Amino acid sequence: MRSELQFDFLVDKAKNTLTIKREFAAGRQLVWDCYTKSELLDQWFAPKPLTTKTKSMNFSEGGHWHYAMVEPNGTEYWGWTSYETIVPIDYYTSQDAFCDEAGEINKELPSAKWRVSFLDKEENSLVETVVTYNSLEDLETVINMGMEDGMNATLEKLDELLLKLES
Repeated sequence: MRSELQFDFLVDKAKNTLTIKREFAAGRQLVWDCYTKSELLDQWFAPKPLTTKTKSMNFSEGGHWHYAMVEPNGTEYWGWTSYETIVPIDYYTSQDAFCDEAGEINKELPSAKWRVSFLDKEENSLVETVVTYNSLEDLETVINMGMEDGMNATLEKLDELLLKLES
C-alpha cells in the first residue's frame, strides 16, 4: 500500500462495530467492480499467501457469494455472504458468516452485518465498511482472530490488482 492512502481500523465496543475506511488509487466504478464481481474478488479477497475461489455468486438483493480462502497447503476456510440491499456504486449491505463447503453456516463462529459504502475522494475512491456484530464477545473474537492485519493484507492485494487493471 502506498503510505499516503488512508487506512483506518476503528473499534467501537459500545456498538459492537468495526469501521474500516480504506482509500484506493482508482475510480469508484472500478473499485465497486472489484468488490462485486467474482472473477475480480477471486484475485484479491484473502490475505497473502492465501487465495480465494468462488463456488457460487449471485450479486443481487437476496443473492449470495459462497467462497473459500485457500492456504498454499490446500486448507480451505469457507464463507457465505447474503446480499440484502444494493445501490450500485454507492453501497451494499450483507450478512456475512463462516460456513462449510456445502454452505452450512457455522453457528459457533461470529456472523455480522456489513455495510460497504463507496465514495469519491478527489481522484481516488474511499471504501467505508461498517461491520456490526451481535455481541461484544463476537467482536472480540474476530479481533483476536487477526481481523485488522488480515483486512490490511487483503486490501493491499486489492491495491496491486487495481494497479494492474488501470495500466
